[in-house]
Amino acid sequence: MTDQPMLALPMPGTHGADPTHGTHRDARRDEAARRMLDVTRIYAEPAAAASPRGRQVIARWPDADVVEVASHWQIPQVHGDEANVARWVRIKREALVLGEKKTLTVRPNGRSADFIAPSSANGCAMACAYCYVPRRKGYSNPITTFTNIERITAAIRRHVDRQGPKAEPNQCDERAWVYDIGENSDCSVDALVSDNVLDLVTLFAGLSGAKASFATKFVNRDLLDWDPKGGTRVRLSLMPAATARTLDIRTSPMADRLAVLDDLVEAGYEVHVNLSPVVVHDGWLEAWAELLGQLGDATSGRTKAQLACEVIFLTHNEQLHEVNLGWHPQAEQMLWRPDLQEEKRSENGAVNVRYRWQQKQRHLADLSALLAARAPWCRVRYAF
Repeated sequence: MTDQPMLALPMPGTHGADPTHGTHRDARRDEAARRMLDVTRIYAEPAAAASPRGRQVIARWPDADVVEVASHWQIPQVHGDEANVARWVRIKREALVLGEKKTLTVRPNGRSADFIAPSSANGCAMACAYCYVPRRKGYSNPITTFTNIERITAAIRRHVDRQGPKAEPNQCDERAWVYDIGENSDCSVDALVSDNVLDLVTLFAGLSGAKASFATKFVNRDLLDWDPKGGTRVRLSLMPAATARTLDIRTSPMADRLAVLDDLVEAGYEVHVNLSPVVVHDGWLEAWAELLGQLGDATSGRTKAQLACEVIFLTHNEQLHEVNLGWHPQAEQMLWRPDLQEEKRSENGAVNVRYRWQQKQRHLADLSALLAARAPWCRVRYAF
């Protein structure tokens, strides 16, 4: 047990769901949350716990201990402790963090989106072996929900208002400014925790000339009950199912991801797919050929007509490789391939590894040819 102070919570009846969106909590979401999250401890900054959104989260797990922390960045029981490697998945399932987003900067991107919006969450309950987020906060990195959602949405709205109409098309979108709202988390899972993502989808449903975008590996059918009005692009991440069973830990099965594509389009979302990460191994191209066939079978003409994809080959990291050896060494047999990889310094200065440049160009050409042959209706927005 921790010696950190337990927060004094409001009396029952005063800390329930956010009055704005409390009615959206239903049995289906609760069941999905139970499968993904069994929260026993909520680490909370005092102001975050006292906020309407913080009270909403606490009310969803009324039996969890609420532990006061000075900063969501510095929680020894969760972040930065090497001993936590052995409890990697358990921490993701049992811990939540509540904090306030201090930096509300909208950053330019230009690849998947025009801009990166201020995060409404950080971390994830899933445990993909290649995820870059643990490199920053340290080790397991469960979900941190930022409770000052009103300030986050206000910052986005101001930025959109300053942009004005998009003057010319680019790879992000032909007409709208695209804002990635899930850079450091999975919004479909975040929607199990609070109504932050609903607030963001609702915001972009009412904005002219801008749309939200997020990638996800989790099928949350509650999103189908919302009304995005075409203002949100959902990017379902896909990879061959056999590869995903080793690397995409605690995510939705590939068949479920494929099955929800048409439903999302019918619900009013723009739907793209991320072919990501592409991992090179014996038989990898044949596995992708099978997946592209499954994608074609799973999607209607309406879905195909608006579908586009991003193709992203694996980038890995030596520090993450060492961490993974402590909890999931089988994944590293696929991810850590010194015989195929070379060092790469990323835009933020981190030293990573990627497939050797000339080999990667051949692999990319092979996959591009496969896409043209098997899924000519799927436009490639960008590939690297």
